[in-house]
Amino acid sequence: MSVSCGVECVVIFGCVRWAWKRCTYVGGDDSATWPTATHEEFEPIPRVCRLILAVYKPDLVSSKYSPAEGFCLNPDWVVKRVTYEKTLGHAPPYIIYLDHDNREIVLAIRGLNLAKESDYKLLMNNRLGMQMFDGGYVHYGLLQSAMWVLENESETLKRLWEENGKEYKMVFAGHSLGSGVAALLSVIVVNHGDKLGGIPRSLVKCYAVAPARCMSLNLAVKYAGVISSVTLQDDFLPRTPTPLEDIFESVFCLPCLLFLVCLRDTFIPEGRKLRDPRRLYAPGRIYHIVERRFCRCGRYPPEVRTAIPVDGRFEHIVLSCNATSDHAIIWIEREAEHALEKLKDHSTETTMAPPKVQKFDRKQTIEKEHKDALERAVSLNIPNAVTTTGEESSGSIEGSSSGGKHIKPCKNETENSEETKKSSSKNARTNWNEVVEKLFKRDEPGKLILKGDTSVTE
Repeated sequence: MSVSCGVECVVIFGCVRWAWKRCTYVGGDDSATWPTATHEEFEPIPRVCRLILAVYKPDLVSSKYSPAEGFCLNPDWVVKRVTYEKTLGHAPPYIIYLDHDNREIVLAIRGLNLAKESDYKLLMNNRLGMQMFDGGYVHYGLLQSAMWVLENESETLKRLWEENGKEYKMVFAGHSLGSGVAALLSVIVVNHGDKLGGIPRSLVKCYAVAPARCMSLNLAVKYAGVISSVTLQDDFLPRTPTPLEDIFESVFCLPCLLFLVCLRDTFIPEGRKLRDPRRLYAPGRIYHIVERRFCRCGRYPPEVRTAIPVDGRFEHIVLSCNATSDHAIIWIEREAEHALEKLKDHSTETTMAPPKVQKFDRKQTIEKEHKDALERAVSLNIPNAVTTTGEESSGSIEGSSSGGKHIKPCKNETENSEETKKSSSKNARTNWNEVVEKLFKRDEPGKLILKGDTSVTE
């Protein structure tokens, strides 16, 4: 009898301890040890959020969201606007915007439209753990959408970049569903910049706002120098490993789903999560906007923390009444603007060195953080992790005898190839060869012809 009572006490104590830890866990705990971002690196994010917001508006002329900051989308700089009628369900609506003030070519993609069946089909087109890509795994539907956008807009982007002296940055930005498309689109462009006129990796940038978990951990860390993810406090989407199709099938009972996922993940060891090559994560470097604290009411002046996390990359569901409201692009834009103002004020008060020296020092710090994150991934035995941060860190692209290209794997990819072979079937693998073949068709030796009759010389 006493043994039975003891077991019951242990079980009850364990349940109470779990409930206490879950209920007292706040979004700020994810980034408690991260350093604060600088205003120089965070400066583009509020502006990019406003460009994404413009895609939601039916009238671009009146797309003014922050009169105090003087931001107004210039209709003359909108190169192209693509609506649902033109995408035919292959991708969310987007705009191509030529920002002369900041010397950027921006492709901004909107998020999920709850009233559009095509967006749900895109999310549910996910053979989870079956789509291998660049040594890792990605969301199948989002990859197909990214390839469709590139196929249709590569000539426009190439023309704009060449017309502006090949000096403008190529910026891909998206919110929610669009963030996954933008992230995978940037990965393709980084590895095949020659198809956009030879644009270098250093001029490609992606901002994933309220990001979907769209790529495996090795890819998320590997492309942290290109992709920046922005998350507001308790946002549920970057945290839950639940397939996106399950999330939006349960959108009207989302709190119940999040609670069950939270309960399940509590009993999954951290090491098992990290070693799962098919588990998807939020991409790139994380910028976490924190504005609420435990047992304190209301919002506080937001602060921005940043890191390239490897273990503990937003793995804990936050049981919060703000888990869905923090996903809204309008709130993210407002809090990002407030956070930027605070960062500027702090920088004005504390800067002791000339700005150029400060920017150079920060650039070195960011590069070191990326290198450390890659080394950390290798030390944790994450499948297919790489230790190089160069332009072709996934392997060198070599010409084949047939005129095509193939990837020569890095040492780390070769060592992990056996595990990859066991976890995926032959016909499920996608490499750069297949991506290029889907986007381009061969017309004559030495040339690749884009589907649109414009030749690109190899």
